[in-house]
Formats: sequence, structure tokens, C-alpha cells
Amino acid sequence: MPWFWRGLREGVVTTRYPGRPDPYADALAAAISVRTGASPVTPAEARELCPTGAITADPHSGAARVDRGRCILCGRCTRSRPDVFTAGYGAETAVLARSALVVPRLEETDEALTGLRRELARRTEAFRRSLHIRHVDAGSDGSEEWEIAALLNPVYDIHRLGLFFTASPRHADVLLVTGAGARGMAAPLRRTVEATARPVVVIAAGTDACGGGLFDGSYATHEGGIAAMTDVDIWVPGSPPGPFSLLHALLLATGRLTLAGKATRA
Repeated sequence: MPWFWRGLREGVVTTRYPGRPDPYADALAAAISVRTGASPVTPAEARELCPTGAITADPHSGAARVDRGRCILCGRCTRSRPDVFTAGYGAETAVLARSALVVPRLEETDEALTGLRRELARRTEAFRRSLHIRHVDAGSDGSEEWEIAALLNPVYDIHRLGLFFTASPRHADVLLVTGAGARGMAAPLRRTVEATARPVVVIAAGTDACGGGLFDGSYATHEGGIAAMTDVDIWVPGSPPGPFSLLHALLLATGRLTLAGKATRA
């Protein structure tokens, strides 16, 4: 029984997150940030820096902004302008509003997020102890699916938190949607949402789902990701987002984590 002896030798490998911080999660470069006091960037340069148009620049001040919902983490901006852009660390990247994915954060976002947080908490109060998830592929390249599958391995083991995947939307509380919003998936996604019990939480998982990524506006996809196909409650950037980022989003859906990553009472 080699698996038995291997288990004794390696001990417990399952992360203690979210009960305890995980150094691996904190060390992940999961987003691009704009440095404080960064040098100005011209609009033309901003367009050249990003293949997905995630970077914009104010034509007057030259202040740069990054839309993490469109960023595919290619690193071109940090290599070309390290004085302006830097990698942001930490896996807790999920947000409750699409506008909150733009950094530096827009002025009205904080107030809007407070209302969204209260509404989500009201709707999902019954989800805290047990949550069933239905994954929907709406035109993914497959990378997000590898990260979703990792949630079930011994390291993350989401079953310990009362989180389970289900094959039927009729048994689901959360729809975890990946992909750039393929036109051919519009009707199947709509039927899946309609078949899911209420209340339902829809999570856009990955840059493609959040903003379309490299495929945005193509002949095969809707513009802006899956938002053109259904209402979205939680947005998880990343290309692809790691298991810790996906787990953070699922715990937000249960009300067991705040946006600051602090655990709440279950």
C-alpha cells in the first residue's frame, strides 16, 4: 500500500485557508497594479502596451489605469514600463462590481460596493454551511478548467468547507461560468440560469469571462465577456485565476469572507 506510507511520510498537505493565512497564496502574482506617483503615460503608448486594451491613460494628466477584467497577465506592461506598472501579489482578487476591477479604483466604487455587499449577504445567508456549484463553460480555452479541477485535490479540498460541485443546475446555488461568452452558448447559459434555484449567485471566472480577453469582440463571442449573456454577481480576474482566487470568490458567495479577506462567523 504505497499510498498509505506516502500519506504518513508527507503528513497533511491540505491548506488551512481561509482559517489561517497561506504563504503560497500571498506570494502569487495575480494582478497588475499601477505604482503610486507613477510617471505619465500617453494614450498611444497605453494602446501599444496592452494587447487586450486593458490599459488606458488620461489624455491630460497621463495617469494610467489597468482594467484587471481585461488583463491577461502577459507582463508586457511591467517589462516595458516598470516605473509605472508592477505585479500585485495575493490571490484574493474577486470583487462584487465590474468597475472595481479597474485600478487605481474609481472614486464612486467604494460606496457602490457597500450596497452590493449588503445585498449579496442578504441573498446568500442560507449558503454559509453548504454550497453546491454548477460549472458552465461559455467558450473557455480550457485553462480555467484546470484550476477549477484543482479545487478538488488534497491541497485545496473544498469539501472540507461544505463546497460541492453538482452536475445539475437544479441542485446548484452558484453558477461558476468560464469562457469569453461564445455566441453559441448564450441560449444554453440562459436555460441553465433559469433552471437554477433562487437565490442564485453567478461568478465570472477568469479574464475571458470578465471582459472577453483576447477574444473580445470577435465574430464568435459577445463583447465584454459573459455580462452580455447574464447578470454577474462576483468577478474573478486572472488568465487563469488560481484555485485560491476561485476559492476566495466562492467564500464571498457564502458570506464567509469579506472583500478584505477576513473570515466571518459561519
